[in-house]
Amino acid sequence: MKLGKYARDLRAEVSAVNESKTVKEIVELDAEKPIWDRCFMVAPLVLVGTRDEDGSLDLAPKHMAFPMGWQNYFGFVCSPSHLTHINIERTGEFTVSYTRPSQVLYASLAASPRYEGGAKTVLQSFPTFPAKKVDGEFIEDAYLFLECKHHKTIGGFGENCLITGEVVAAYAHPDYIRSSELDDQELIHDAPLLAYLPPSRFATITRSNAFPFPAHMKR
Repeated sequence: MKLGKYARDLRAEVSAVNESKTVKEIVELDAEKPIWDRCFMVAPLVLVGTRDEDGSLDLAPKHMAFPMGWQNYFGFVCSPSHLTHINIERTGEFTVSYTRPSQVLYASLAASPRYEGGAKTVLQSFPTFPAKKVDGEFIEDAYLFLECKHHKTIGGFGENCLITGEVVAAYAHPDYIRSSELDDQELIHDAPLLAYLPPSRFATITRSNAFPFPAHMKR
């Protein structure tokens, strides 16, 4: 019992020392301004596809994009003034293409401003193929493709909103599909992933490590 109390006291002392050291080292950021460009973070980079009112294709790069839970729902942050938001509100559907490291230029060009009249003519040179269950298109040679029906849009995040959709169809390049016959690290080495480091950098992921989950942990 005495040893147990000693161990607890020692942990408390170590924790107090570590906390004190951390408090001394950290720098407070101005929370009155956006903080997300003060430190690098890792994000995906996807192209969200929608239809303009005249039927033409729109592709927009998004990095604040993620699964909405363990079921097949997907969401991304958008501005209500963007045509991506306007198109989804009108059509009720969209596509998602997860780009590869070799497609960074396409993602960059997709962010090009529109000309007078609303045309984004650069997209006409993009190699695409049609979705099957929604009226949309994907960019060729991406590695994961989602067809989504609009689920709900949640506003109130300052000037932005969260658009969510139910995934009604999904496809993947065979080189990127996980398999019990292939080690995960080998797969990532052979089929690299694109990581966006906002606000202005990207990286190619070819190496990874198994995460040290606690024993018997359930998802």
